[in-house]
Amino acid sequence: MHKSLDIKFEKAVRLLAEYMPPSDENSRKPIMIHDIRVGMYLYENGYSENIILAGILHDAIEWSSVDEKILRKEFSDNVVKLVLASTKNDSIVDKGKKLNELIERCVQNGQDALIVKTADIIDSFKWYSSQNNEGELKNHCLKNANAIFRFKPEDFNDKIFSELKEWQESFSYLEK
Repeated sequence: MHKSLDIKFEKAVRLLAEYMPPSDENSRKPIMIHDIRVGMYLYENGYSENIILAGILHDAIEWSSVDEKILRKEFSDNVVKLVLASTKNDSIVDKGKKLNELIERCVQNGQDALIVKTADIIDSFKWYSSQNNEGELKNHCLKNANAIFRFKPEDFNDKIFSELKEWQESFSYLEK
């Protein structure tokens, strides 16, 4: 653990707290705590500073009033690149095409970007399984995991992909 990383981690959380709208009972999942859990997962598993910070901020552009300019002012270009890679393109209407484009963009931006997206989906698997929400497990988690494995190059071989495979396999019965 490094003090400078902890300070940057806190800076990312403070940015979310400032710009992220509060979750409520109608929210699919409490988004800010999800983002913190993703960052903590990456932190606890020894990932690089850029991956950890992007993990915390991966939903910032999608779900808050944070924009690329704010991120660039506060964080490195590499963190911003990873966040942008993990941000859905809402100009794409078709959900399947939107997901494929997102995962392909993560792959194009390198293994670090796909690690951030994978950590996001692992946390979603954990959350929705704790809520017994088979709909989100099937329609969100499994679809994302399937897309990750469809587009992941063979040379992307981080341990996180093995963990995602375990989650995918444990809920594969939902696809039948």
